[in-house]
Amino acid sequence: MNLSRITDDLFIGTTPLVDDYQRLRNLGVRLIINMRWEHRLRPDTHAEPLSLLWLRTIDSPFFPIPIRALQRGALAALETIRARDKVYTHCAGGRHRGVAMGAAVLIAQGHSPHEAMEMIKARRPFADPDVFYIRNRILRFAQKWEMAGH
Repeated sequence: MNLSRITDDLFIGTTPLVDDYQRLRNLGVRLIINMRWEHRLRPDTHAEPLSLLWLRTIDSPFFPIPIRALQRGALAALETIRARDKVYTHCAGGRHRGVAMGAAVLIAQGHSPHEAMEMIKARRPFADPDVFYIRNRILRFAQKWEMAGH
């Protein structure tokens, strides 16, 4: 698992294995948002298990990330962060889908979409929120989030 701390309460990275759950727990993570279509995470069997949210998406310009998935993840992340816990968003490579979800979390916390993308790139240099089909989803999420009065 390769991860980057984006803010005090948000990490973005690659798919964790069960063996990585303790490391995440030690970082204060309590919610893992999985953006992979094909890879369901194994349940956490710890006495205080991590919450796992599986939002099945495909990393392709032909299958845009559903805005509802980003909204669902952002709401779950806000609830976790309000409880003073941390969130880990991931996809296979930690470059596109997990980054889009991380940007949605930052936008839900009050950052502009451009601030969110720049924050992520500054702390995870190989993240690519600027690729057209990811950037489009981030900007669309921000628009919908604002229209919903959040």
